Order: sequence, then C-alpha cells, then structure tokens
Amino acid sequence: MPAKLSGIRFVRLASLACALSGAGCQQSLDQPRFPTEGKSTVPSAVAASEARTYVFGWGDLSASLAKPRGGTTQGTGVTLAPTRPLPLPEIATAPTAFARDRAAILALAGDYRVSFHFMEALGFAADYRPTRPYHSWATEQVRVLEDRGTFISLQHTLVMVFAQPDGSASAPMLTKHWRQDWTFEDTALHTFRGHETWARRRASAAEAKGAWTQGVFQVDDSPRYEALGRWEHQGNLSVWTSERAWRPLPRREFSVRKDYNVMEGVHRIVLTPTGWLHEQQNWKRVAGETSAGSDRGSASPIYVAEELGLDRYERITAPSLAAADEYWRKTGDYWALVRQVWREEFALRERFTLRPAVDGKRLFEHHFAYAEKLETGEPFDATNAEKHVRSTLEAFLSPIP
Repeated sequence: MPAKLSGIRFVRLASLACALSGAGCQQSLDQPRFPTEGKSTVPSAVAASEARTYVFGWGDLSASLAKPRGGTTQGTGVTLAPTRPLPLPEIATAPTAFARDRAAILALAGDYRVSFHFMEALGFAADYRPTRPYHSWATEQVRVLEDRGTFISLQHTLVMVFAQPDGSASAPMLTKHWRQDWTFEDTALHTFRGHETWARRRASAAEAKGAWTQGVFQVDDSPRYEALGRWEHQGNLSVWTSERAWRPLPRREFSVRKDYNVMEGVHRIVLTPTGWLHEQQNWKRVAGETSAGSDRGSASPIYVAEELGLDRYERITAPSLAAADEYWRKTGDYWALVRQVWREEFALRERFTLRPAVDGKRLFEHHFAYAEKLETGEPFDATNAEKHVRSTLEAFLSPIP
C-alpha cells in the first residue's frame, strides 16, 4: 500500500510532483537525483579552480559548475521492460495518418522510469558564464483518462520508492503529477501570456488541419501551456513537433533565477524502442506587455539564455506502480469534477489571471487536501465536492469583466 500523505509529508510530496519536470508546475522543492547518476567524483574540498571536468557542449568546466543541482535522495533499482521494434505495429498497420497519430499518442501511456535533464547551452549577456545543469528522476505511471477519438487525455502519477539508509525500500510514495491533453484540429488554444495570465488564441482552420495540440496542465489541473504541432511518421521515426510557444517558469528555475519570467520553447515527442523522449529547446526571456493579447509580447524582447532539455521515459516492469490504480479509483470522481469546472471556465473566459496563492495557500494544496480525504476512506459526495471545486477556483481566478 502507498504511504499516506499527511501533514508536512503531504505538502513536500505535492511540491515534489510540481518540481520534477519542465512540464510539471510552478511549485516545488529540491529534487532527488537518479540513482548512480550525476555524482561528482571530485571531493568538495577541492577548489573549483583546481578541478575541471568535461561537459558536453561546453568542454572543460570547473567541477562545481559541472555537478548537477537537483537533490541527493535515491530511489530503488528498476527493471526495464524489453525493447520494442519501431515502427510500433499499431502505427505501421494504421490505415490513415489520423490513426497513426492516435496510435503514437496512446503509446505514451505505461509505467516508466523518467529522468529529467536540463542545461543552458548559451547566454546573451556579455558577462555570461555557464550555469549548473539540472537533473532529477521519477518512477511514474501514465494512464489514459479519456479517449474520445479526436481527444486523448493522459494523466501522469508519481509512484516513488526510495532507498532507505538500511538498504530496504520505502513504501511507495504516491501523488498526482501533470496531465497532457491531445486535441485534433484544435482551433481554440489557451496560451500563456506572461504575468500569471492565460488567454485564448484562435487558430485558423488551415493552420489546424491535420495538426494536434498538446495542452499541459499542472498537478492541480490548472493550465500550464498549450501548443499546436504535427506528427511525422517516416519509416521507424514517429515524432511530434510543436510550434514555438510560451509557458511559465518551473520551480527548478524561478526558485533560483530572477532575471527572466517566460520560457519560449519548441517541443518534440519522439517514440523510442524503450519508451519515449520529450525534447525541449527553451529560450529564456523577459515577458513584454501582453495586455493586447499577443503571444510574442514586446516588439523588442530581451532574451537571457537558451536551455536544452531531455526528459527520458523508459518503460519498466518493476517496481510495481499499481498503487496509482487504487488512488484513481478513490479520487478519480473528484479530479473529473476539477477538469469539468476548468472546461467551463475556459468556455467563459477569453483571458484570465490565476493568483499564485490565497491567504498563504496555493491552489494545489486545496485540491490535494480534499483528494487525500477520499484516498483515506471518506465517501465521495458529488455535491460537496463540486461546491469545494467551484469556490476554490473562484478565489484564485480573476473576476470575469
């Protein structure tokens, strides 16, 4: 059985879910590093000026800069699933491009070991110097929440098993992670505009023809970013490439950086024999004035640096992530209500601002606390749950003008 989330542990694990990936959300804490990876071989007592090591793309750097940030907690070992030949049979035998795209999206579901890697590749200031890369890990289930043909929703759930000092494994620590919604020929996107604001962007029918949007949502089901892109299937290559789009900073960045406030990036989802890869090219920039509704902000933007990200999803057969199934059996009705209320808000609002906290409490804390009661045995009351969801969102959303 998964360990119960309560008190300080609940807040820290909820925050952990926010921090793990660039896709995740905006609140977090320092993260565990993938076991056996990313550890410096240089003693801390050695001055950085005296010890250097090779870093891809940079050459030799001081050991202090080369050592990734992201925490030190270790997980237990995993058993990788057998590799699979590409193209996947369900893609190779699909009768249409639409069917191939659907098969590729559905192939993202499964149980995974995930490793998150981010590194700045260049800076634009005259006095720029390289920054430390970032590295964290997770074991996570990706489940199909909805499949309506032209709409597929995939939910990520962390099921983390940590190595204890005595060599034993902890009980699985479970918490809801991010969500990705895929919509075919979507013409109404909800895009980030900077300054904790999102607005509707209407794509033309020609722009959306044959394309899929990927909408990414935070652990509390609030929006993060949405981008239009297309799947390409050539031989054994299946890859989705997005347009260039804005998103808010993840905690791994805004906890340490104050010189920029928007990530403007291109994303790729690539199927691999072991699972899939989420590749990112992110431009770190200062948001311009966006009241006019432009995704691009000011005419003369200020770019700070470029960051490259590689999030690897590798299929596993152990440890078991079945604890996620029990969690969703108990809390799924509540989270379905949260998604439904958000859909209603999206339909009502062309533009909205989401407050980061109300009375010192963040949105995810309200939702996770309610879901925890259900997880620990409280019966689900749809009327009470809907009242809670609506009143909570009303407190965090800007009033409709």
